[in-house]
Amino acid sequence: MKSILSVHNLDLSIPNRKLFSNLSFEIAQGSLTCITGENGVGKTTLVKHLLQDLANNYTVHTVFNVKRDEVQYVPQLRNIDDEYPLCIKDFVAFGLKKRNFFWNRKPLNEKLEQILTETKLTRIKDQPLGKASGGEKQRAYLAQALCADPKLLILDEATASLDTTNKHELLQMLREVMQQHGLTILFITHDPELIEQYADYELHLEDQTGVLLEKGAKK
Repeated sequence: MKSILSVHNLDLSIPNRKLFSNLSFEIAQGSLTCITGENGVGKTTLVKHLLQDLANNYTVHTVFNVKRDEVQYVPQLRNIDDEYPLCIKDFVAFGLKKRNFFWNRKPLNEKLEQILTETKLTRIKDQPLGKASGGEKQRAYLAQALCADPKLLILDEATASLDTTNKHELLQMLREVMQQHGLTILFITHDPELIEQYADYELHLEDQTGVLLEKGAKK
């Protein structure tokens, strides 16, 4: 298994509490791995710690086979209310690199339109993001992250506020963009149905440790 991330004997604590002791696992390149565990076990804290290690080139316990600018993290919560005025297309375009250079404006616009198509946002691209539904917002967050050409995409509880139909639509879309963009995906979730149907692996965190389980989703 070629790994995109390896963690070895990691200890992680927060004030007055130890979250993990000697935690070790590997994330396979090109896989969709769900990170699971009870509320408060430290799923998001672990991910943020790993990203901090990557940013600081700290590799005693953590080895990434990607650079920091090749990783995109989509948080669970965004300060997007009903009055947020920016249209979906412009919001997504914030993810583009070097978008202010006139000489590459045409290829960037073509790339933007392609990603809007892949995430099924073309029809509503000129609508304010604040007026979008929960599922449409999540697709916009995904599209913005894809614009940055990530190799590793991390989504934190992206389906938490979605109904069943939108949950499955988002996960189906993730499986598709994995193939189209050559992505590895880490997906924090509590939903067992999504894990069984879409995950290649499950990293289950419990009792200060983690177990990596192969799920074998169809590709």
